[in-house]
Amino acid sequence: MNDFVGINIAVIVPCYNEEVAIYAVVKGFQTALPSAKIYVYDNNSTDRTAEVAAEAGAIVGFEPFPGKGNVMRRMFSDIDADVYVLVDGDDTYDSSAAPKMVSQLLDGQLDMVNGVRISTIKEAYRFGHRFGNVMLTQMVAITFGRQFTDMLSGYRVFSRRFVKSFPALAKGFEIETELTIHALELRMKTAELPTPYKERPDGSQSKLNTLRDGIRILFTIMVLIKEERPLWFFGGLSFTLVTLALGLAFPVLLEYLNTGLVPRFPTAILSASIMLLAFLSLTCGFILDSVTRSRQEIKRLAYLAISAPNWPNRK
Repeated sequence: MNDFVGINIAVIVPCYNEEVAIYAVVKGFQTALPSAKIYVYDNNSTDRTAEVAAEAGAIVGFEPFPGKGNVMRRMFSDIDADVYVLVDGDDTYDSSAAPKMVSQLLDGQLDMVNGVRISTIKEAYRFGHRFGNVMLTQMVAITFGRQFTDMLSGYRVFSRRFVKSFPALAKGFEIETELTIHALELRMKTAELPTPYKERPDGSQSKLNTLRDGIRILFTIMVLIKEERPLWFFGGLSFTLVTLALGLAFPVLLEYLNTGLVPRFPTAILSASIMLLAFLSLTCGFILDSVTRSRQEIKRLAYLAISAPNWPNRK
């Protein structure tokens, strides 16, 4: 059913220079979710994005700091709702899928439903974006868990608990990575739903730079691994240092066993120093792992402090 009586739904649309597409996005979600409020937040656009969104009937907000992450932090702070539908303002996502995604969230008492992009149009979902998405998604899956197949999707539905417990530290497109890892770290109930993905309308240009933003997302993943999996991070560094130290020490040790002499004394000192760094790195990993566990407990308590919505009987 698409009857969301008693459920406060907010459609939130971060925008930068989407004058060409935003009218269709607003109208599409007004049709798909008649009871929802549509919020369009303009991120210092140089065109008429804000005016066109207002003409279409959206509630328009503004975020002066550039970057999708900054816009979403502002939206999550400003807007109160039971259910949040996040979608890009480029008219590439199918608004008719929104009711099904909201129903899935409510029926399953989930915290996030991720819209998995399905497209056969090369111009809509370029090879570079597709390859980067698969690679980065697999990196997160190996480290944090295999719940998502399209980590960088810009079409998601969230519960209030998710939104109000999400710290939103990213500034740009790496925000999708943070959203995914937040759900995985708190072991939230999530699901995915395949949704059609189309190319942008004529006159609309992508703000995503495959190489630049891909590197930023990769850096964000590495930082989050350090922050959320410190024993993995520093343990891996320790293993690398131990391997290097043993590689340097092996010929010195062989020569000592054969002759009883250590002619390459600087190499022996270097090897011992690297081994000490390896043990220090491992010690840091153990200490920070305890700290991270405490942080995760605090985040979990913050999540639980937000009451769950009164889920309706949706039979």
